[in-house]
Amino acid sequence: QVQLVESGGGLVQPGGSLRLSCTASGSGLMINAMGWYRQAPEKQRGLVAIINGDVTTYEDFVKGRFNIYRDNAKNTVYLQMNSLRPEDTAVYYCYADFIGMGSYWGQGAPVTVSS
Repeated sequence: QVQLVESGGGLVQPGGSLRLSCTASGSGLMINAMGWYRQAPEKQRGLVAIINGDVTTYEDFVKGRFNIYRDNAKNTVYLQMNSLRPEDTAVYYCYADFIGMGSYWGQGAPVTVSS
């Protein structure tokens, strides 16, 4: 059974930073891609950043502010979020695609950017 466990969400002031992490657990995992999506109230879930091998892709709105990276030995993906804005307020979902096993979602990590 595959599980994605997220941590690191919370409340931060505008201009502040947070780091999200997501660890995949299960037997025989071969990770194809891992990344983060977010869903703000009354909006659709959308891509924030994803890493597939050495290739990273970012939503335009977070380029230059967010950084995604992976620790393959730990099956963990991180999202370092800097210069946070109120518009970044959302629930952040970890996403992982595994070779031969399909795709999975984490439970969601709320991030609130407010003074």
